[in-house]
This record gives sequence, structure tokens and C-alpha cells, in this order.
Amino acid sequence: MKWNYVESEENKFNEVKRHYRLTFENKLREKQLDAPGRGYYGSPGGSWGSITLDHPSTFDTLAMDPSAKKKIIDDLERFLKRKEFYKRVGKAWKRGYLLYGPPGTGKSSLIAAMANYLKFDIFDLELSSVQNNGEFKRILLSTTNRSILVIEDIDCNAEVRDREAENQERNMSRGTVTLLGILNFIDGLWSSAGDERIIVFTTNHKEQLDPALLRPGRMDMHIHMSYCTSLGFRTLVSNYLGLDGLNHPLCEEIEKLVDSTEVTPAELAEELMQDDDIDVVLRGVISFIEKKKVERNNITT
Repeated sequence: MKWNYVESEENKFNEVKRHYRLTFENKLREKQLDAPGRGYYGSPGGSWGSITLDHPSTFDTLAMDPSAKKKIIDDLERFLKRKEFYKRVGKAWKRGYLLYGPPGTGKSSLIAAMANYLKFDIFDLELSSVQNNGEFKRILLSTTNRSILVIEDIDCNAEVRDREAENQERNMSRGTVTLLGILNFIDGLWSSAGDERIIVFTTNHKEQLDPALLRPGRMDMHIHMSYCTSLGFRTLVSNYLGLDGLNHPLCEEIEKLVDSTEVTPAELAEELMQDDDIDVVLRGVISFIEKKKVERNNITT
């Protein structure tokens, strides 16, 4: 930690602004300021806007199967401890994750849980706001160590779905971010841009992404965000109703329904907020899932 004396340039009134700036390593932020993390969003011109990150999601509150959560936590812990390993094998200290699955399955909540667990900053980049590959590189090179770079819904960006030469040439002439630009950055500049970096892509349609983006070294771990399971529902009941699902007679029926149809954690969470009476809420959940099941059967028949 250190103090820096800063003297800015004179303004039009010939006044000089002077102040001190306190700086310290990002990993010591909580000890020094007892402050929440920071979130950043990419903006045109190669810069970031900053917001206070105070998302409450944790691995304890995440509606995922315990075995899936443990696998992710173990991978994050192993990543944090392997600085010397990465150096020894000649690889940048970075790791890539792909979160894929239907909307409403908790991809954003998982990213927030990862950031809270690691105490990392989040940089959220909207590709549609970036003009070209050059601006893309400038923005990403301005991220900090111990951070998570998030590029959500990458399947919605047609320019990064494939890397056919003619498409790349046409897209570069139009001044857009291309898959080739992303791959070059991850394999090249990104590799030398700092330590303890995590990059997370999310998609609703993994099958639409070019295999070049999915290989290890780019997306090292693929995490399927599935529809809710009975174990995930137990977490939701605990979160929203303060209830151990095993102790309520209606929960067993709901868990069987959840395992037999496709319903997202987001949909169930909304149903669990409909009333203050627990019995009324759980009966409403049963009706909702049964209706979803009928609708799905009608579609498939």
C-alpha cells in the first residue's frame, strides 16, 4: 500500500488541482476498505465504466446440484494455487469457462457466485458496443489482475460463430469484432496481459459456436446449466421460504414433478415469491409445473 501525490494539469482558470491517491493490491481491497467488489462494463473508445458490485449470489444459494457446484469450486481452488505450475509449463495464468444452457438456468448467478467466492472484479463486455478488433483488444488489455472477463450470449453475435475466410474478410471490412480477432487475443495478447485472469463466455446454443472457440486452452471447462432438479429445488425452497424441503409434505411431490419436466430455476423462483403463505405458494408451484408439463407434451405430440 502506498500514497501517491498527484498534481493535475491547469484548467482554463489557471487553477491546479492537487490530491493524494491511495493504492494497494487488488487482493487486499477487503482488508483495507471492507468494500464490495467492483463491476465494469465495456464502453466504446477502449474504456470501462465502473459500478459497485454487490450481487448476493453465492455457491450456497445457487440452485445447482451439489456435485456440480463442488466440481466448479474445486476447479477454481486449483486454479488459484497453481501460479508456479503455470509458470513452469510456460502457460499464462488464466482459465476459460463456457456456461451453456437454456435462458433462466442461472448463468449470470453462477458468474456472480464465482466472483464473490474468489473476490475478483467482473468486467462485463457487450460485443455489440465494440466497433472492431482493435478496440476489442484495447478494452480487454485495460482489465486488471484477479478479474473475470464476461462475454454473455456470444451465440447472438453472428460474426463470431464461424471463421470462414470470406466471412472474416467481409466482417473486418465492415469494422466488427470477428471470431478470428477473439481467438488471436485469447491466444496472443491475452496470454501476456496479466495474472489470475478468468474469461467466461455464456451461450444458450453451444452447438452454434465454432469448435475453435471451444477447445481447451480457450474454454477449458464447459459447464452445462441445466433445468432445475429436485436438489436445486431444495436450495430454492431454503432461499425463498426459509424451509427445509424435506420437512414439508408438498415438497416431495414437487421434487418428483421437477425431475420429470423442464422448468428453470428462474421460473420456480418467481413462483416461490407469489404469496406469504407457504402452503399457498407450494400448491401454486405444483399447478405451474403441471401446466408446463402439459404444454410440453402438447408440443411434442
